[in-house]
Amino acid sequence: MPDVILNLLPVREEEKAAFEAAAPDAVHLYAGRRTATPEQFAQANIVMGWPREDMLAQAPRLRWFHCMWAGTDKYAGVLPPSVLLTSSAGINSQSVAEHMLAALLSLYRKLPQSRDHQREHAWVDVGNLKSLDGAVVLVAGAGHVGSAFAKLCQALGAGCTIGLKRTVGRPVPGFDQVFPMERTDELLPQADVVALVLPHAPETVRFMDRKRLALLKDDAVLLSAGRGSALDQEALAEAMQAGRLWGAALDVTEPEPLPADSPLWDIPNLLITPHMAGGMRLESTRRNCIQLALENLRRYYAGEPLENLVSR
Repeated sequence: MPDVILNLLPVREEEKAAFEAAAPDAVHLYAGRRTATPEQFAQANIVMGWPREDMLAQAPRLRWFHCMWAGTDKYAGVLPPSVLLTSSAGINSQSVAEHMLAALLSLYRKLPQSRDHQREHAWVDVGNLKSLDGAVVLVAGAGHVGSAFAKLCQALGAGCTIGLKRTVGRPVPGFDQVFPMERTDELLPQADVVALVLPHAPETVRFMDRKRLALLKDDAVLLSAGRGSALDQEALAEAMQAGRLWGAALDVTEPEPLPADSPLWDIPNLLITPHMAGGMRLESTRRNCIQLALENLRRYYAGEPLENLVSR
């Protein structure tokens, strides 16, 4: 009986031939996240995309699930241990890194405050500004996104880029130095920019808590673009309302959407964006997604190790 591949990726008509060439003996089904049926999941040996958890649980024949995003924590407990799980980590690294850089430079140049003055039709000099030239940039989460962001900072003259990783084995592009997460408290007081690009995991919840926020320089900038759970938002609001930090930019919050009564909305030097740094907003991200899925499909049928295999 041939394998059945249920493809929920953003595949264009002209790209379907490439998937069918990579697995010529399989039956290929194409659907959207909202249009895939229980019958399709019941048939599938391979699922590619971002299905609802309850739908994926209706795939008793499943042998491999390829997630179209980096984060796979929502599927914890849904997949049997025998099912291979791969992620699409890295496909939107450039998109998220560029967003983080844009937010950082906006804060350094006080563009949010200038926009507020523009709405008031007020010509106001916002005073002193900051530059990345010579800055110490500390990135918690020296993976694909962290590496891409660090490279951009280096290109603009950052004095030192430091990465934090759970395990340190070899150099990471973009970073002058890489240290284990246990060195966080020692390194935070040195940083002019602190960027959080951490996944959601038990060990990352409230990673940037009240104690660590107190270790930051008074004129540091904090960026958060991984998962909202990594940051103690109440502690951040209190610190910034007390006049600490040059600014902060949050693309992720907890919960999402951020409640309308959150004090974060009203902090002038805090920039909030609605989890828009990544996603499929860039065509390059979509292409990366398709290319990674195709490469893994080729590897699967060639009996080669899969890229971005998630350990469970």
